[in-house]
Amino acid sequence: MGGGTPSTDIGPGLGAFVAFFALALLLWLLMRNMNGRMRRMAYTERERVARLEARDAEARGRTATTGATATTGTTTDSGDEPVSDGDPATDPPPRGDDDEHDQSGAHNR
Repeated sequence: MGGGTPSTDIGPGLGAFVAFFALALLLWLLMRNMNGRMRRMAYTERERVARLEARDAEARGRTATTGATATTGTTTDSGDEPVSDGDPATDPPPRGDDDEHDQSGAHNR
């Protein structure tokens, strides 16, 4: 009695397969969603940088045509957004919707 090899008739079964398949499917959906969000963020960032560069180029063009000299730090042109001098240490933080939200996305006001 009882001496031989253990029985191999019992396995993980259909329930384990379904659970594993569900986890794999959820992981695939999560990765697909994350990939789309990352692409959207990269696209938005490229557009934001292009707008900033265009604004800076326009400001430099206005400065060059008026004959004004650039000063250190930031300057403003007729109350518009501050113009960067290219030095991150002296540039002000960007203005706009970001002022109303902190880093975590919570509303500050």
